[in-house]
This record gives sequence, C-alpha cells and structure tokens, in this order.
Amino acid sequence: MLTGKRILLVVSGGIAAFKALDLIRRLRAEGASVRCIMTRSACEFVTPLSVAALSAQPVYLDTFSLKDESEMGHIRLSREADLVVVAPATANLIAKMAMGIADDLATTTLIATDKPILIAPAMNVRMWHHVATQRNVDTLRSDGVRIVGPAAGELADGESGDGRLVEPADLVTAIADTLDHIEPAAPLPLAGRRAIVASGPTHEPIDPVRYIANRSSGRQGHAIGAALARLGAATTLISGPTNLPDPPGVSMRFVTTARDMMAACEAALPADVAVFASAVADWRSADLAEAKIKKSGTGVPTISLVENPDILATVSHMTDGRPALVVGFAAETEAVNENAQAKRLRKGCDWIVANSVAGSSTFGADDNTVTLIGDDMHDAWPEMTKEKVAERLAERIAAHLGPAT
Repeated sequence: MLTGKRILLVVSGGIAAFKALDLIRRLRAEGASVRCIMTRSACEFVTPLSVAALSAQPVYLDTFSLKDESEMGHIRLSREADLVVVAPATANLIAKMAMGIADDLATTTLIATDKPILIAPAMNVRMWHHVATQRNVDTLRSDGVRIVGPAAGELADGESGDGRLVEPADLVTAIADTLDHIEPAAPLPLAGRRAIVASGPTHEPIDPVRYIANRSSGRQGHAIGAALARLGAATTLISGPTNLPDPPGVSMRFVTTARDMMAACEAALPADVAVFASAVADWRSADLAEAKIKKSGTGVPTISLVENPDILATVSHMTDGRPALVVGFAAETEAVNENAQAKRLRKGCDWIVANSVAGSSTFGADDNTVTLIGDDMHDAWPEMTKEKVAERLAERIAAHLGPAT
C-alpha cells in the first residue's frame, strides 16, 4: 500500500509519543521508508535510539548539529519526502506551525517543506477545545494542512474526552489516503474556500433513556466532507450521533439535537458552500420528561411534538453571510424527483440531491443512486458508492465556485 513512499515523521513531546514507535513499525511493514525528527521534549518520552532502531535511519534532533546539517540539512529533510507527518502534534507545535515560528529543527523543517503535511493532534481535552488551539487548527487547515483526530476517550492525565492520538493503524490508513490523493503538479481546486457539511441523524430526547431518531448512518455526509477537504476546502463537518470515524482533513463538530446542529452551522459561518446531507428530525418532544416514563396501567402516554428549526431553509434564506452555494438533500420514498424539486423551491437552496430511501435500502449501505437538481439542471447519476457520489459532488461544487480570489 505504501511501497516506496517516503515519510518524514516529526515526533513532538507528549505522552502519546510512545505510539510513534508502533507507527514507524507499521509504516515500514507497509513498505514505506521513514525518517524521523524528534523535538527535545519528545526525547523525554521515547529515546532516539528506539526510534532509530525501528526506522533503520538516523534520528535528527538539532538545528545546529554540524553532522546533521552537513549530511542532510533541514532543507533536504523537508524536500526528500512524499509526505510530512507530525504525530503526536502538541498544542505548542500546532501554535508554532500556525504562526510560522521556526525555532528548532522540527519547526524549521516544517516551514521549509514543499510537501503535503498531515498532523495528528494529541493533548489534554481542555487544551484541544481552547479557542486558541481551535483557531490555530483552522489556520492550518486553511493553509492546506491535513488533520486527523484527535480521538475521544480516556486520557493519560485521568480526564476523558477529545485529545487522544488516533491509533497507529488508523493513522497509517490516513497517511495512505492522503498520499493517494496528492496531485502535486496542480493546485487544489477548492484551496482558499471554506465548506460546511452537516451529516448524520439528530436524536431528540423524550426522557433520559428514549429519543426520536431516524436511520441515517452519516456515511454520505462524512464522505462529502472528506471529498471537499481533499479538494482543498477548509471543511467543517457537523455530525450528529454516528458510529463513523472522523474523516481525515476535516474539522469535526459533534452535536446531538436539531437545535445543536442549527447552532453549530451558524457558528461555522461564513463559508463558500454548505452541504446539508444530515437527516434532521422534523419534530421534537415539547416536554422533556425528567425521569423515565414508565407503564402506569392507565394507557399509552401522549407525547406532544413541536417543530424543530429548519436548518436548510434558515441558511438558504439568510440575507447576510449566506454561502454562495447551498446544497440540500432530499430522502424520499415516492415521487422522488418531483418531491425533491418542490423541497428545493420551498427551502430556497441552490441545488438539491434527490435519492430514494424506499425500503430503507440506502441507509447504511455502500451505494447510492442520486439525481442532482438545480434551476436548469436535472442530472441523474448511475448507482455508485457513496464515496464516488461525494467525489463527483465535490468536483461539481469546485467547478461551480471556481478558484478562490
């Protein structure tokens, strides 16, 4: 999968640095060659000797090493690679990259490279969610840096949440995916553009243990987010509850309810394009029961419903800050194209992607059959994988928007 690929791995100082050893082993098992730069703090967690033994290459540590600079140099290190990977990427290193600071070998090499960069953040959950870190991450994304993770779970400091380095096996997959989509000779068509993608279902609570939901898996929306990111867009993927891994290269925002998703979409603006592939619950319970509703023997309880905010219509009818292109989805069980066109006109979006969910054969499946509908457009696509649908839609979006000015 990675035979012949040259990876420059930058290991920065955090407890997750120990996973770099497994990452190196896995990359070499896939046929890649791995050169490593370690920051001074990384050496406090793993030894250069261990890294050198697993990579079968010298480890580069010091900007002012006469030996390193005479034999390799930060310029050659930065250029003689197909991909530069930073794992783990600490909050400190992310901040330096965003600001263009070059005060050690790692940051000097990163600012000198002309190759794609993939970073895997790892830090305390509060550090990850700090406004400065998120601002720096958004800056890197807009600069074309791909980002994978962090994962959620138990952290080394005893806290729990977003901040874990993605597992080495998943990072190898992200590296391979990044390399598969590199086209160094041509600028990415959506570079400099910002995209919002809403994906997955929403869950509307009834009581502490029950909720209203639907069968959306989020696979199509997640694939669209990944496809837009691969074309260079700084992409925010707003996801309802799913079991899907985070796509590489996107900024994740996790929500549960329709109102959560509405707020996240508004917070992600401005954007050049917004794609609403999520299956938002139309209604929610008017009154959330504080305790589990139990059988009482007096009959079936009545649940009063109220309408949820219409996210697609709200964004489509914005007078200030509306994206240049708003794309909706219409999951229909009958008269698919007619109902989808009526929905497009009613909601006010520019394009709508119509697909049949009769028999629930689309939810969670690998393939999709869609029709792209616009003012003067009725483009029926053959059945294809959801990833191919996403790629084709992303290409149409790029062609419609044109290069960023």
